[in-house]
Order: sequence, then structure tokens, then C-alpha cells
Amino acid sequence: MILHKKVDHSKMRPEDAVLTPTYAARALTTTVPKYKIPEVEMLPRTAYNVVHDELMLDGNSRLNLATFVTTWMEPEARQLMAETFDKNMIDKDEYPQTAELEMRCVNILADLWHAPDAANTVGCSTIGSSEACMLGGMAMKWKWRERMKAKGKPDDRPNLVMGINVQICWDKFCRYWDIEPRQVPMEGDRFCLNAEEAMKLCDENTIGIVGIMGTTFTGEYEPVKEINDALDELNRKTGWEIPIHIDGASGGFIAPFIQTDLEWDFRLKWVKSINASGHKYGLVYPGVGWVVWRDREELPEDLIFYVNYLGGEMPTFAINFSRPGNQIVAQYYNFLRLGRDGYRRIQQSCQDVALYLSGEIAKLGPFELITDGSDIPVFCWKLKKETNFTLFDLAERIRDRGWLVPAYTMPKNREDLTVQRVVVKEGFSRDMADLLLNDIRRALEFYASHPGHKAKKREKGKGTFKHC
Repeated sequence: MILHKKVDHSKMRPEDAVLTPTYAARALTTTVPKYKIPEVEMLPRTAYNVVHDELMLDGNSRLNLATFVTTWMEPEARQLMAETFDKNMIDKDEYPQTAELEMRCVNILADLWHAPDAANTVGCSTIGSSEACMLGGMAMKWKWRERMKAKGKPDDRPNLVMGINVQICWDKFCRYWDIEPRQVPMEGDRFCLNAEEAMKLCDENTIGIVGIMGTTFTGEYEPVKEINDALDELNRKTGWEIPIHIDGASGGFIAPFIQTDLEWDFRLKWVKSINASGHKYGLVYPGVGWVVWRDREELPEDLIFYVNYLGGEMPTFAINFSRPGNQIVAQYYNFLRLGRDGYRRIQQSCQDVALYLSGEIAKLGPFELITDGSDIPVFCWKLKKETNFTLFDLAERIRDRGWLVPAYTMPKNREDLTVQRVVVKEGFSRDMADLLLNDIRRALEFYASHPGHKAKKREKGKGTFKHC
């Protein structure tokens, strides 16, 4: 949901309340109201042109290095998506093959993530990783509540342990489901969760620990195996059964292909559920996410609804209901089209570009890398010392060339640190990296030639965000 600034139409000039396309003389005889539905219809091409012209003011998605979301797909994938926009994926009786493709994708992911019995595991598609995280969190809460009831203990004070670097959906989850968030703050050069700090916050009311494979602030993997091993010892000593949920929104589609020996998934005993975003490094246009449980026992039956809907009884455990089936179709297309080798080549190419670009940025002089893209193809940097410009200035200046490269401050305990970040995705080539480098060099030359330029101060409440 996006909250827009309220428009006071009573104070608006008449000319600001209408659209006047340049081709109005040919296709329109009246102006078009902005905030009221028009009284009469217009030609399809005219309506298209009105909307198309306004959207030209948006940024170019291919130059958007802030977003993790896929901005390019093959023509064949686009065609399949266009052909299946009209299929509501929740109508499983009416569109049984779309439902079949969804389950195939779940099985494929379970296999990629080393589920003990991938062919018989359980999972589902979602509108994105935010919904998938909610489902994984709900399962942890319900399983914890079952354990507490079996012990005759109160179940009214659940908590969830995670780093403060989690995506905002986890803050929402805790608020919506009345769970105490126990967040480990950043300290010094540690920007994510580690085992030592996580164990300090655990108790018998802990429903689980969230581990992130690719934190959005820096692109780092959290040390999941280290957390699992420490948790195994803690659970053994206390008799608790605290699980781990892996938020693999980005890394869930990276590590299986280019870091195959890294243990982070169902190979680890206490990893019970994993989510990933198909519309990020799953290489599908938004929005599609996935959540998979280790086995059927980890999804409480209470969370499954059996709906008599449009001719058949249908089990559902997603939060959302109606949505297009075309993202599921596109995800299955990618699995067939690319295979392991295709995904490996694309993800490795993204990482190669990230390592090249981060290395070149480090050579420019005023910047110091915090990460270089060695985990997911995401890296960030800071200024070495105070200069006559800030990273906010730099972000604004290269935006004039179309580049969207965000600058932001870190959260609690490192709010003093401002960084700038690049996300390398398919479609961002080595050549485009060189174009970005040239524009950054031009910006640095400008600031060097204007020593009287005053560094832009961050406005209060701006520049800190949790990324999508």
C-alpha cells in the first residue's frame, strides 16, 4: 500500500485539474479530468497515449540500481505472461494446469534447497516475499503455541529474534500478529545478525530466529550455519525447539547456483522454512514469491483452510486470494528455459559485474567499500572522510543522467553511517557498469572544480529505509 499526499481540489487551479494531451486536437474535443472519471469514453489509442505520456516521467527501470526486482525478461516469457494475465491462480478447479505448475515450482525449489523429501514437501506461491515471510512466521508461532500448550505453559508472550537489518515485512509481522520483536542492533563493522548475539535474546517464548540470505543494507549473507550450530547446542541444553526461518528473498536464488557448498538451507537441522522472491533473482517480473517448509509436519493444520469454491474443495494457506497466474507460469518457464546451468551463468555474470564495478569504485579515491558483491551481487560504499559533497549529493547528481543509486543511513547504533548501494541484476552489463563509472567520475570532477559547494544535509526522516 502506498500512502499518497492528500490533494485539496478546492485550492487547485482549474488548469491543474485536467490533462491536456498535445494530440487533443486530433482525438479529443475536451480536456480529461484527473481526479474524476470522465463523462464520456475515448478511443483505446487515445487512452493509451494519455497514460503512456505520463509514465514517461517515471525513471528508467533498467537504470534502477536501487531495486532488487527483475526489470528484463525474454520476449517468450513476456508472451506467456500476456497470455495468462486473465487466469486467476486461486481458481484451481478451473485452471488445474496452472495449479500443477505451481506445485512443480514448489518441488523444484524444495530440491534446490535440499529438503529431505522434496517430492512430498509443502509450500506455495505468494504475491512476494513479504507474504511468504508472514506465512513462515505464522507457522513458527503456531508450532510454538502447540509446544507451550503441551507443556501446560502460557502462550501469550511470543517473541521473534532477528537482526535490525531485516526487511520491513518482519516488523509488520510482529505488529500484526502481536509478537515481541527482539532485534540485534548493528555494532561497529557488524551489520547483521550473528550467533552470539542471537543466542543472548532467546528464551522459551522465542518462536524462532530469522536468518537473512542477502541483507538488503549491505548484500551480506548472515552466518546461518553458525547460528544453527549454536542453536542446536542451546536447544539440547534447554529442551527448547527454537527453529530458524530463512529469509532468502534474494540469496535463495543465488546460493544454490554459485555458492553450492555453502550450508544455509534444509541441510541444517533447525532450518524449518525458507522464502524467496521469484521476482528478484528468480528472474520473473513482479510479483511472485515462494515459501517452502522442510516437511509437512512444519505447517500446522490450523493454518490450512479448505474452501468449497467454484466446484471443488480447495486447500489454501496463503494470505492473499485472487491474483494472476501468469507469474507462476513465468517462473516455471524460467526453470525449464534456464535449468541449473542457465541460472548459474546468469547469477555468476551478475556477481562478476558487481565485483568489477565495486573494485573500480574503490579506485576512484573518496570511497571505501563496505561490501563488494561477494555474496549476492549487491555492494555498498561510504565516504572515507568529510568532503564538500555527501553521498546524497552524488545520488542526486547522477540521477540527472537517469541512474537510480540510493544513498541512505544505517539503522540503530550506526545511524552515523551513510552508504550508497548498487544492486546488479540481469540486464545490467559490464558496458552499463562502465557508463555508470564515467558518470560518477564526471560528478567527482564537478565537485572537485567547485570547492565552495556545500555538502547536502540529510533531511530528518529521509534517507533511511528498509528496501524492497
